[in-house]
Amino acid sequence: MFFGKGRWRIETAARKGAIRSILIVEDEPLVAFDHEHHLAQAGYRVAGTVDSRDGAIAVLNGGGVDLIIADVGLQGARGGIEVARVASDLGVPVLFATAACPLDARQWAVGCLAKPFSQRDLIAAIETVEALLANGAPAAIPPGMQIFPTSG
Repeated sequence: MFFGKGRWRIETAARKGAIRSILIVEDEPLVAFDHEHHLAQAGYRVAGTVDSRDGAIAVLNGGGVDLIIADVGLQGARGGIEVARVASDLGVPVLFATAACPLDARQWAVGCLAKPFSQRDLIAAIETVEALLANGAPAAIPPGMQIFPTSG
């Protein structure tokens, strides 16, 4: 199944939904650890946790990533946006999780969850992305989340 311009793919998952394996791209170690813990508790598999564009691309090239949660302000100023560009080319959706949602990068991501946010809101944002990818109609959007429109 495809969303928007057909950029993102969904595969059948053993988990309840289609998103089962998530790559975390975050350069704050405590934030990354917190994400890992809560995603695992929610039943997701963490495909990797990296703090740079190059690390993210290496994991992406290995395959098996259903969603990327990326901070925008990585080393290299726009590292998260570069990750989203590559992910878009590979058909992997991206949810930005950052203090300043980038207006100029909407074409490469499904949406943005503004920091600070609770881990409950992070899980709800992933479920919102999953609903968008599956049928385009999320039941609810968590506080601080923006969904980026796609043309298609």
